[in-house]
Amino acid sequence: MDIEIGSNLYRNTDGTVEIEGVPQIALTLKTPQGPLLVNFVLFDEGGRVTVKVVDGTLAFNERRAYELTKTTTSLLLKNTETGKVALQVELKESSLVVFKQGTFLTMKGHRFDISPTEWHVGKHRMSGKEIDTQGKAAAIG
Repeated sequence: MDIEIGSNLYRNTDGTVEIEGVPQIALTLKTPQGPLLVNFVLFDEGGRVTVKVVDGTLAFNERRAYELTKTTTSLLLKNTETGKVALQVELKESSLVVFKQGTFLTMKGHRFDISPTEWHVGKHRMSGKEIDTQGKAAAIG
């Protein structure tokens, strides 16, 4: 599976996105055309889990702070109070998953931002790169 995060393309991934060395997002496709299944964990400033998405469904949502909208090819998770998008992913074409936007905290408490042009976490930024992961996770930060 290929994953595009910001303007960076990770080819031949196993569907896992590791942020700062921790697997935080896992993507699965039943077939190359979908459905897209997303597993994701959202942390607070103290490193505690506040939201857990399992196969595209909210399994845990502390204080009902987030709402999830999904189709067979996309998922949108946003804060109900602020309207800020925590994570937006979409299956664009056969086996290409695009992270359109998002802002959330990593397990280490750093803010991770995805925009159409780059990703940014801590002191690390990346834009316009293409990486062949050779069947491993897309590693960020």
